[in-house]
Amino acid sequence: MSESVASATHATVERIFREEYGRVIASLVRRFGDIDVAEEAAGEALVVALERWPVDGTPHNPGGWLTTTAVRRAVDRLRREQRRDDKHQAAQMIYDDTPHEPTGPVHDDRLRLMFTCCHPALSLEARVALTLRLLGGLTVAEVAQAFLVPETTMAQRITRAKAKIRDAKIPYRVPAEADLTERLSAVLAVLFLVFNEGYLASAGTEPIRDELTGEAIRLTRALRAQLPRETEVTGLLALMLLIEARRVARVSGGELVPLHQQDRRRWDRALIAEGHAMVRACLAVNRPGRYQLLAAVNAVHTDAPTAADTDWSQIVALYDQLAAMDPSPIVALNRAVAVAELDGPEVALALVDALPLTTYHAWHATRADLLRRLERQDEARAAYDAAIAATQNVAERGYLARRRDELGA
Repeated sequence: MSESVASATHATVERIFREEYGRVIASLVRRFGDIDVAEEAAGEALVVALERWPVDGTPHNPGGWLTTTAVRRAVDRLRREQRRDDKHQAAQMIYDDTPHEPTGPVHDDRLRLMFTCCHPALSLEARVALTLRLLGGLTVAEVAQAFLVPETTMAQRITRAKAKIRDAKIPYRVPAEADLTERLSAVLAVLFLVFNEGYLASAGTEPIRDELTGEAIRLTRALRAQLPRETEVTGLLALMLLIEARRVARVSGGELVPLHQQDRRRWDRALIAEGHAMVRACLAVNRPGRYQLLAAVNAVHTDAPTAADTDWSQIVALYDQLAAMDPSPIVALNRAVAVAELDGPEVALALVDALPLTTYHAWHATRADLLRRLERQDEARAAYDAAIAATQNVAERGYLARRRDELGA
């Protein structure tokens, strides 16, 4: 096999492994009840796949192959260690024909693991970070990017979270009905961050990772089926669908296409209709939350026939409600973008400059656009450079570089 073919085959194996990672880990944790065992066995399965698939070909069911191989590796490892009887018993579960315990209110392995990782004994950030790593298949670097913290900080946080689960003997069991609401906010945050990583990948050669947006939507649909009265679950699903509806129009010629320049004829009208119906259902309940308000913002955008028809005053009003509920600098940044359309770039720039987001690429990109509109070209160029340096998304870097170069000398 030539070096180029082998390299391409290895890239395919790694892509499939990444796509299947959440399913494999969830299955292993359910079977063995140990995160470290699950991660090490999954890693060993990847090594075997890299050795065998280029020779034998990709299996018909690669996810099943990876899971079976990982289970066998875990069983072999636990037998070799001969440390604790309970681990030997766990290892024998693969051969146990007795029915599993009732699964409780959550039947999907990945959703069940997500709720387990979101145990209240862990801090909110630890819950989200650990679940992103285990269920979303994100690397530590990608999780760090989602939290806007250094990679070493995130690695320590994930390690501590796993140690807390081990030392506190937090059980791997399905939460009872009474526990679901308590853990719901962290689960929704995880789902949204997984979706965001797919919507605008923080690294890699693909600007959009369809497998992550698709998985986040699938899991959120499953969660809504289990908790149909939770309006924030419905709001999150509506938000994802309305963003996903624009996916095919978001990249062109290897560059990111901003919302106001997208070809709206390419938007998925079925997803938009479904998302709008969910937003209306949430409004009828009148119990607003963060995801419902964000979904409403996107409903306004997707309701406008053209960018010029966008009702910016309604969007600012929605962000005002959201800021009262979630006074975060990210919300303030998005509100400032809408304010620029109503009150002009100078007013918006003053709002943006006051935000503590100097490590966030979108803050620099927003400043660059506002400075450009104010014809402050040297400052705009510097802001574009800072935005390019702060993002690894290839399509976004392409767009920002072109906008910077259009400024001229």
